[in-house]
Amino acid sequence: MKIGISLGETANDPLGALRDQIAQAEADGFTSGWLAHIFGVDALTALAVAGAGSGLELGTAVVPTYPRHPAALAQQASTVQEALGGRLVLGIGLSHQIVIEGMFGYSFDKPARHMREYLDVLIPLLRDGRVDVTGDTISGHLTMTAPRTHTTPVLLAALAPVMLRLAGAVADGTILWMTGHDTVVNHVVPKLTAAAADAGRSAPRVVCILPVAVTDDVAAARERAAKVFAVYGQLPSYRAMLDLEGAAGPADVAIVGDEAVVRGQIAALAEAGVSDFVAAPFVTGGDGERTRELLVELAAG
Repeated sequence: MKIGISLGETANDPLGALRDQIAQAEADGFTSGWLAHIFGVDALTALAVAGAGSGLELGTAVVPTYPRHPAALAQQASTVQEALGGRLVLGIGLSHQIVIEGMFGYSFDKPARHMREYLDVLIPLLRDGRVDVTGDTISGHLTMTAPRTHTTPVLLAALAPVMLRLAGAVADGTILWMTGHDTVVNHVVPKLTAAAADAGRSAPRVVCILPVAVTDDVAAARERAAKVFAVYGQLPSYRAMLDLEGAAGPADVAIVGDEAVVRGQIAALAEAGVSDFVAAPFVTGGDGERTRELLVELAAG
């Protein structure tokens, strides 16, 4: 299992800070760095700028699909892939009804249909530069001359069964967030790998992102996690995964403990079928240093 690290942005000099994080992650031996796309910097643009010259694999976790026609996203991703020399992994996802309907004003009706039709346009354009598809909500009839020197893997933020089938059969795998070990073992990996096998495809990639803290004060760390990640316990898609796990909230799926405990929990994810573990450290000070040191040790193998 490969070990990656979550990247973040700062209020001051966000691109400069991101460039420093990428350089440090590469120096520390991490195999990948992953940047969320929420309401700050555009993740693809930021990675193209800050990641130029790095050797680190860089991924979006994740770009929401609804605000972007798949042809526009294919064009942008292909350009960023060229800028990064083939190191981009395009992670995409539906986002959430509260964002898509409440903030953007789009309909969130039948999200699985939306994603299926989105991939029907996006993937042919990324791979072949042409598409001729008519869907109920999304269509594409065009040839794209954006560079395709490198293949662009597409990972789908997939939690529900139908989305996991799409991730395995059509995309290159999934990106998980707030999904605990038991849910990975009993829900995600079986459905994902079965879909890939049924489609005659190789084993899909499973990128699992979770909060991590190496500490002796487990109670305080979990209390902090409960506050920092509270919103994810209220969003329906993550709430469903927490319920499958039997978790009261996000703090219960965070990986927290001393070095031996954290090492063991991450190793268990590898045994569960996770191909890439991506750590999202959330503690500072001495515990932050301990967390980074252990993650660097794990990245080194």
